[in-house]
Amino acid sequence: MADLLTYLISGLALAGSFALIGSGIVVVYRVTHVLNFAQGTFAVFGGMISASLLGGLLPHGVAELVAVLCCAVIGVIVGFAAVGRRGTPPMISLLVTLGMAMIGQAVVVTVWGQTPVSPPGFSGTIDILGVSLETQRVVVFVAALITFALLSLFFARTDIGKALTAAASNPRAARLVGIDTRLMGLVAFAIAGALGGLAGVLIAPTTAVSVSSDLPLVLSGLAAAIFGGLRSPWLTFVGAVILGVVGQLVAGYANGSYQTQIALVMMLVIMIARAGRMTAEEAK
Repeated sequence: MADLLTYLISGLALAGSFALIGSGIVVVYRVTHVLNFAQGTFAVFGGMISASLLGGLLPHGVAELVAVLCCAVIGVIVGFAAVGRRGTPPMISLLVTLGMAMIGQAVVVTVWGQTPVSPPGFSGTIDILGVSLETQRVVVFVAALITFALLSLFFARTDIGKALTAAASNPRAARLVGIDTRLMGLVAFAIAGALGGLAGVLIAPTTAVSVSSDLPLVLSGLAAAIFGGLRSPWLTFVGAVILGVVGQLVAGYANGSYQTQIALVMMLVIMIARAGRMTAEEAK
């Protein structure tokens, strides 16, 4: 029973990082209808930059914040390449994000090499229901919850958030009332970069990141995003929880190397289920 609780609670902690990455994918897709395959690369950059800054350059808190802001800038660069030119088809933009992810990998190898990096995080453990869990893992899940709450307020209460929602709901109508949908696309990529960077900053202290970490991260985030229909951040969060918990259970009772395959299977099952539902509705 103690092992089961450990895996469940560890899964929730892992879900926080998947949720942050998945929410970045959702934000970009809602506004631009582009799947951003560079989202995992943002997380890798977040972990790498924070590790470098914490190596005697900046103190905790400041280093992580600077790393997240740097990832937001990287997000803008990727967004400018993908949707900066008006009229670029979503499929072409998708391929551009994939190409930018590959360029990002080359930059990571050039600057940091291929050795996994794990910056210092919160030390100590916290007892939850009799289970001793690393403080950093708890911080990941709590930070994800707070971030999602702030995102909800941002989209509901701020002018930029409302403009993003309008651009996502009806781009043509948004342009008619003076909203620059291309600028909103760049803002969406900046938010996605910050969310991915935050995920990397939070998970790197417990799970070392390297140039090869981006694929498992983006697949897990995409699986969570697809669970939310690529539209709902909170359903994405639920999908991340399911994926994180199931992944930890499999890692604990079977083999941890199957976690990426679980994400792929989850994506396939959800897409097949949604396609079947759409076919049934069309038949009616």
